[in-house]
Amino acid sequence: MLLPYLQKIFIEAGLDEAGRGCYAGPVFAAAVILPADFNHPLLNDSKQLQEKERDLLRPIIEKESIAFAVASVDNKEIDTINILQASFKAMHLCLDQLSTTPELLLIDGNRFKIYKTITHQCIIKGDGIYTSIAAASILAKTYRDEYMQQLHHEFPHYGWSNNKGYGTAFHREAITVHGLCPYHRKSFNIHSAEALID
Repeated sequence: MLLPYLQKIFIEAGLDEAGRGCYAGPVFAAAVILPADFNHPLLNDSKQLQEKERDLLRPIIEKESIAFAVASVDNKEIDTINILQASFKAMHLCLDQLSTTPELLLIDGNRFKIYKTITHQCIIKGDGIYTSIAAASILAKTYRDEYMQQLHHEFPHYGWSNNKGYGTAFHREAITVHGLCPYHRKSFNIHSAEALID
């Protein structure tokens, strides 16, 4: 059972990212402010849900939230500033877009770059603890999956419609055959299937 909030006094926004460990594509982040009484029986950490469950929850979260925003940082900028800083930047871009200003940020994970003067709390595995972080994890994941589905049409041989840019055996084998494309993260230590065998 997820907790509805950390405290009752300040307006809380939950934040999470998706695609941090991928070989290709952007990193996405989402920020969500939920009503204190928001609840849905399916709501959970996005990684614990099936794709159809995430797709079902996304419009409900968007409709019921007080405010939400989704943002991304592309692979070229990831290569320039590194994936950790890119994740923080994507979260900051979300916060810039929120129609309601939060007073406390609940961050999934153990690190965050301070945003303006707003207090934040890093919570390891927070997407399985608080509703707002779980909701943010679902938005970040579904928006990123949708984006990778579009990129798949441009480079279908990497199987991004299935692996979403993660370094699966199929993806690594495709890199062995076709090499890297403009959407791959060049700063990552990307292994082809051949490199793993050597």
